[in-house]
Amino acid sequence: MNDTYPRVLAVGDRAVTVELGPSIDEETVGRVRALDQRLRESSLPGVLEAVPTYASLMVFYDRHLMSFAGLRDKLLGLSLNLPASNPPGRLIEVPTFYDGEDLEAVAATCGLTKAAVIELHSGRHYSVLMLGFSPGFAYMGFVDERLRLPRRKTPRTRVPAGSVAIAGPQTGIYPRTLPGGWNLLGRTSVQLFDPSPSADEGPSRLMPGDRVRFVPTPVIGPAPSVPKTAYAGSGVSVLEPGLLTTIQDGGRPGLRRVAVPLTGCADPSSARVANACVGNPPDAPVIEICAPGLKLAFAKTVFVAVSGATVTAELERADLDHASMPVPMNVAVRARASNTLTIRRIDNGVRAYVAISGLRAPRLLGSASVDLGSHFLRPLEAGDGLDVEEFDPDRALRDPMAMAPRSPMVRVILGPQLQHFDAAGIEAFLQTPWLVGLDSDRVGARLDGLRLSHAGPSEIVSDGMAPGCIQVPPDGRPIVMLSDCPTTGGYPKIACVVSDDLGLVAQAVPGKTVIRFVAIRIEDL
Repeated sequence: MNDTYPRVLAVGDRAVTVELGPSIDEETVGRVRALDQRLRESSLPGVLEAVPTYASLMVFYDRHLMSFAGLRDKLLGLSLNLPASNPPGRLIEVPTFYDGEDLEAVAATCGLTKAAVIELHSGRHYSVLMLGFSPGFAYMGFVDERLRLPRRKTPRTRVPAGSVAIAGPQTGIYPRTLPGGWNLLGRTSVQLFDPSPSADEGPSRLMPGDRVRFVPTPVIGPAPSVPKTAYAGSGVSVLEPGLLTTIQDGGRPGLRRVAVPLTGCADPSSARVANACVGNPPDAPVIEICAPGLKLAFAKTVFVAVSGATVTAELERADLDHASMPVPMNVAVRARASNTLTIRRIDNGVRAYVAISGLRAPRLLGSASVDLGSHFLRPLEAGDGLDVEEFDPDRALRDPMAMAPRSPMVRVILGPQLQHFDAAGIEAFLQTPWLVGLDSDRVGARLDGLRLSHAGPSEIVSDGMAPGCIQVPPDGRPIVMLSDCPTTGGYPKIACVVSDDLGLVAQAVPGKTVIRFVAIRIEDL
């Protein structure tokens, strides 16, 4: 592996990472920020968004508008003679009440008084190095060397919103209640992330390059509240929600630089088929179900289609003396006012999609997708209502729509951290029949079958991440990142699933469906 910098590496078929150095330091962070600015000013065709991290810049692109080779050459050109420093960003003062649970322990471990810890922490400006982990979470550096402690051996399951903490050379503020292992020094009531439409300067209070100063204060206000979701429409009502039934759409592209996950449908291809059947745009909102039990009542006439995992569904016709009819897969069915749809069984997969013609749903940050990890919107509940547009009898497809056949092999593009694995480890990854573990979710599919060993370090300097990336943490158990995955990660990625194949992993039945990977080159797509 070439250890010279800069270097551009493929991250699947929709992103690349530009690595500018091997470590976290002020000069490398400055060059990443400068490259990010150059890229924005260059307006390269096909470039969709970029995510600056400590030592690299992840760039998402449309390979139909820009080839990997073409983008690589452009990015290498932009990476020449980057300045190692940038003009100072905004100075943001954060009033902080220093009463953290770990303040006394930090003082004792560092051989300082609590007052000295407070003085050292609040006595300097910190630069926002990157955002990751959770929407609005800013990694800031650099903490005084006398305060540099490792993370707690046992992370807390709940760190309160507004907690001010330190770990290693960095400090940060938890934007909402989250699990975490950093050492808690205090708390603030500053709202770090506001997803409401009224957030004029963008949803994140802190951005890369900003400077932050913690100001000791004897009192702070209440922690910011989480916005609540109201599903108060009148066209379709939820009689029974089933288990973890959510609204999903094309997700939230364009916000990864402020640590907002893409989210959206876990199996986008199936959702697009369902939408096509009823005449909706490809990324229109659909109902994603992962278990039977959903029951919907229609107050208006609509077309309904189901795709994805095979379901047993019935439409009860109150207009025909409550006669029931089966709902076939991948075809539009007219549901009239007073009809009810019931999902009774799911087979051959774990997620199905119900598309309803003209379905409308509440949106947050431009999307109707529910993001459980970020607390954006919520699963459907009994009594919820959804609006639909005026019925158009000509909008739906008249014939069943065939799902494109799916190969049993999941295509991957090796890397970007291939140097962390030897040839035997890569061969084992490609030859092993994998099963999805029961502890998988929309964030990631955890694979059972073999523990992969690392030929290099088992952690990396955190860089950008996207759905499809296959991380291998220190325990050697691979994780295929899915739609709700975070925007950055600190484990080596052995490969990335080709985007068109990600639905194969999302639909794998835990403990039953065998997954095998086959390596291809991005040039072969």
